[in-house]
Amino acid sequence: MATTTTRRLAIFLALALVMGVTRFHPSLLHHALWDASWGVFFLAGFWLRGQGRWAFPLLMAEAVLVDYFVITGLGIDFWSHYCVSAAYWFLIPSYGALWLGGSWLAKHQHGLDLTTLGLAVAALLVAEGACYLVSNGSFYWISASVPAPRSFGAWFANLGDWYLPFLEGTALYAGLGAVVHVLATQLSRAPRHSGHAPH
Repeated sequence: MATTTTRRLAIFLALALVMGVTRFHPSLLHHALWDASWGVFFLAGFWLRGQGRWAFPLLMAEAVLVDYFVITGLGIDFWSHYCVSAAYWFLIPSYGALWLGGSWLAKHQHGLDLTTLGLAVAALLVAEGACYLVSNGSFYWISASVPAPRSFGAWFANLGDWYLPFLEGTALYAGLGAVVHVLATQLSRAPRHSGHAPH
């Protein structure tokens, strides 16, 4: 149990670090690294399935705190920023969709095979699509930053403008996570040789 707990904490801290660094967007990293938040929540749901009671709220709290420090660090009041409105709180169900997608994949995957690869692609597309629909839709229809009049036609156009960039960023980090997962799985299966000479 201690090893499992240690592994889970290490995974959580690694994901939190990646999200913190890429979400913070310091000047040296601006435009150099895509925000990993969406990929992190998907991978967290996969690797930390069953730990949502503590891991999901902590990752959400980190996301909000990073946003707060970035915005106030620019000398802007947090609540008056373009991206912060009543729609901001819809990030909870948005990121929740990504977590659930990763968790669903963890429950239904069959190991390192083509079936799991297909399930992973499907889970990522559905979870990312749901996240994007909720986050983009809530911002468009609720945020005062979007000028009136609003229309479904304009919303659909906006959905189309940003969908692929968000999908690419999410898929990039999910793909990197998949590589790490495959390598870790293969290493755990590798035979371990003792230091004793054979008899």
